[in-house]
Amino acid sequence: METKEIRADYDDRHITVYQAYSPAVARPALAAGRFVPPFKAGRMTWIKPSFLWMMYRSGWGTKEDQECVLAVRITRSGFDQAVREAVPSNEGIGRKPEVRVQWDPERDLRLNPLPHRSLQLGLAGGASRRYVDEWTVGLTDVTALAHEVRDLVRAGDLDGARALLPVERPYPAP
Repeated sequence: METKEIRADYDDRHITVYQAYSPAVARPALAAGRFVPPFKAGRMTWIKPSFLWMMYRSGWGTKEDQECVLAVRITRSGFDQAVREAVPSNEGIGRKPEVRVQWDPERDLRLNPLPHRSLQLGLAGGASRRYVDEWTVGLTDVTALAHEVRDLVRAGDLDGARALLPVERPYPAP
């Protein structure tokens, strides 16, 4: 595996990314099938194609304001556009790029760091609005899945936990 590799659940037209929100943001979005207020389009929002990295970041959907984990289905064309426009987050100092990229250690089932890195994209301004208004095609609440996988890991059933994970494979770089 390459040191930096986008791994994701995707098909010919769509890719799944993950985000975690408070119930106040997630519930209206799920009811509407898209991001609606109090979500603030235009504000920086980070998307992650790695389910386990999202579990690490959100504490399996238990951290404050990250209790609801969403699988967000977006267009590959939008995702690819964001990747092409992305500026490394450490190079954006002094200016405000609309798309930032960070490569963070991927995580295993116990949320320990792995030797390869996983992508996350920060979308702001017009990129964030395109994400909300054009790219997003569906939202699914995967909080119960997150808790079920966590509980199996805690019980020592790594095979059972692994069987529930979304199938993520190398994504062709745009």
